[in-house]
Amino acid sequence: MAFLALLGALTGRTDEDADVSSDKRPPTMTSPSVVLASDIPVAHTPAGGYGDSFPDPVLTTCTEPLVEGAPDLRGMWRAVGVERNGQSEPLDDKLARHIQRIEQCGNRLIVTAGGVVHDMRVDGTEENGVRDVAERDFTTPITVVATFENGVHVLRPVGIPVEVTRQLDGDQLIWTYLGRRITLDRIGGPNDPPPALD
Repeated sequence: MAFLALLGALTGRTDEDADVSSDKRPPTMTSPSVVLASDIPVAHTPAGGYGDSFPDPVLTTCTEPLVEGAPDLRGMWRAVGVERNGQSEPLDDKLARHIQRIEQCGNRLIVTAGGVVHDMRVDGTEENGVRDVAERDFTTPITVVATFENGVHVLRPVGIPVEVTRQLDGDQLIWTYLGRRITLDRIGGPNDPPPALD
């Protein structure tokens, strides 16, 4: 108590003003923890594909910013148009029902669509690219190298002379795949549930 009296004399406070039970210092600011893309396990297509219901998103807790040069393709996307050789075509039954979800964090990108979950690091290596199964049978192993090139997400399957690309055109996503140029509208965010399809 003598210490408190001395402190009061030095600061002009009385014993009644002194509150030893509470800390009057301002709270310390702490930065929120960052969840990196590498902190989240790699996702793969389940045996036989995921069926009619989308699996839960993978990167929901990731807070790492997108790498420089990465277009922000995040969202739930639905096909609305298709062209082949510059000519519009009607959407076939499969494309008319096509929805794809794109998640991104850091240099990681995950496309979930057509029963497959293709999780990749977009760094130009085979090791970190898509190492999963093909959509056509959910069995055939595939390795795909992924890059960002001038705002375009480019996929090059190893051993197959094909490129698959995704890029933004205004508010729409343009997906080129097997000779088709498919236009998709964003219908939600990457963590939103997909719409029910008739």
